[in-house]
Amino acid sequence: MTARRRWELTLVALFALLATVAVIAASCGGDEGGIGGRVEIDGSSTVAPLTTLAAEEFQIVHPSARITVGISGTGGGFERFCAGETDFSDASRPIKDEEVELCADHGVEFIEFAVATDALTVVVNPDNDWVDCLTVEQLGTIWAPESESTIENWADVDPSFPDEALTLAGPGTDSGTFDYFTDVVNGDEGASRADYTASEDDNVIVQAVQGATGGAGYFGFSYFVQNPDALKAVSVDGGSGCVAPSIETALSGDYAPLARPLFVYANVESFNEEVVREFMRFYLESAPEIAEVALFVPLSQVQQADALSTFETAVSSVTPPPAAATS
Repeated sequence: MTARRRWELTLVALFALLATVAVIAASCGGDEGGIGGRVEIDGSSTVAPLTTLAAEEFQIVHPSARITVGISGTGGGFERFCAGETDFSDASRPIKDEEVELCADHGVEFIEFAVATDALTVVVNPDNDWVDCLTVEQLGTIWAPESESTIENWADVDPSFPDEALTLAGPGTDSGTFDYFTDVVNGDEGASRADYTASEDDNVIVQAVQGATGGAGYFGFSYFVQNPDALKAVSVDGGSGCVAPSIETALSGDYAPLARPLFVYANVESFNEEVVREFMRFYLESAPEIAEVALFVPLSQVQQADALSTFETAVSSVTPPPAAATS
């Protein structure tokens, strides 16, 4: 199945899912407003499609709810989250020790929830007819800090490649995708050449790679599937042969080392607000379906059950029990 056809089928599935939720909303009285209030979310652009879809579905059931989803990057999201400015922080990597300390300094208690798995995708310009697969070592040659001003053409990466200018684009330093990629490819989180188009907006990366024959970059799998004609996905050889990025290869573990978990971090205090805790409950209960529609690897039943159990424990500690019924 082509990437374009897969994306078309995804849109069909999305519309069907939204239609189903609309029916549920009507039966539950969602047209009367449901739960109202604001929910503020920021963070990873990779996780944003998941959270945005969850927010859209929740607001169908509860149209009085107002959910804002920002994309300042994982690091930028944690800065706001630990300052107490947001209720949730989307993250494409686990929280760092210094971010834990920042949250503690501001009195922000948080809980980590895994919501899906992603296949981080290496892309090149669609006119690139010389690269179908790159080894992790070749990716390191391209992106290592010492490659700046020395690896400037594709022939510098491999003599069999043409003498075509290497034009790079990728996530900025506030991105969890940047942290993860540099860690597994360059062996040191944050270690990367700096002479590339950097952005927390993955659409900027798409445009940059599309605009140069020798263009190359990386980001979350769903952004490639949304742009199948603008980009070409490259298989990655992590030591066991070339493997293409896909939901199936990420789920099987074959797409190593670029398959990675995705998270949502919740401010425990925010669970005092009904709209916040009910949105999180909705998100976790719907997580597998949302992940499939948004082209991520869904949680297993065990992972989902564990996440819901953690959530219910947290909610019970911050919300009072319901008042006893009176006769």
